[in-house]
Amino acid sequence: MDSGDIVLRAGAHGVLLIPDRAYPNAYLLRMGQTDQSYVDLDDPLRLEFDYMQRIADAVDAVASAGERIRIIHVGGAALTLPRYVSVTRPQSAQIVLEPDAELTEFVRQHLPLPKRSGIKVRAVEGRSGVAELRDDFADVVVVDAFDGPRVPAGLTTAEFFADVRRVLGENGTLLVNITDRAPFEYGRRVVAGVTATFPHSALSAEPATLKGRRFGNVLVAGSTTPLPLPELARKAGSSAFPYRVVHGDRLTQLVGSGVPFTDADAEMSPQPPHGLSHFA
Repeated sequence: MDSGDIVLRAGAHGVLLIPDRAYPNAYLLRMGQTDQSYVDLDDPLRLEFDYMQRIADAVDAVASAGERIRIIHVGGAALTLPRYVSVTRPQSAQIVLEPDAELTEFVRQHLPLPKRSGIKVRAVEGRSGVAELRDDFADVVVVDAFDGPRVPAGLTTAEFFADVRRVLGENGTLLVNITDRAPFEYGRRVVAGVTATFPHSALSAEPATLKGRRFGNVLVAGSTTPLPLPELARKAGSSAFPYRVVHGDRLTQLVGSGVPFTDADAEMSPQPPHGLSHFA
């Protein structure tokens, strides 16, 4: 911990904001040993984490540029993606489900949201927050929630995905960020749950993660309408750290005999192998 860090909670499981010395108004949110969020107040479009850029690409691809959307964020942290959407899609209706009210207040105090951002944070966990939403409430649901470095078990079950589809109605997209590595003993069960719930699906990850050489982010998309796969593949492949988009027969092959998690046998995502995690 440096003298310039802003501390909410101290200790091994503490929460703090770490200034980026290269940018005067940019901060990293660290929770325990996990780097959870990065925010540049001067440029909310600068997404430091590669997986976050891939999520933003997907949000940008599922609707026309600048179009107002209704989006639910399961997991808030420093509100990186909501800030991005408020700039790229002004007037969008955004609800963030973040159970840590103390964290939200800390973030609002030190990384204030712009006026009339359209971002509303509810202090509830994802399952109960989604359950309270009416049918056909949203165009996009983004699940990017972690308990330390691991995805909570209840956010990857068949029952939860069914409730998300209810909220998305007949025209919507689910985006889920998990962490794993090939052969994806955990991840293929999450993908199986998404593919069983939505008629259109895809997965995106770095080649090293797909080949089992690296533990990293795996983004899973499910949609009631065809996904813009060529655009997603183009953006993912042309990034500084390219991702590969997997769909169709290749995705079916990856899932193999994997069956969806249910509330009766749900599991948290695997523990990262060692050291600081930059995946959440």
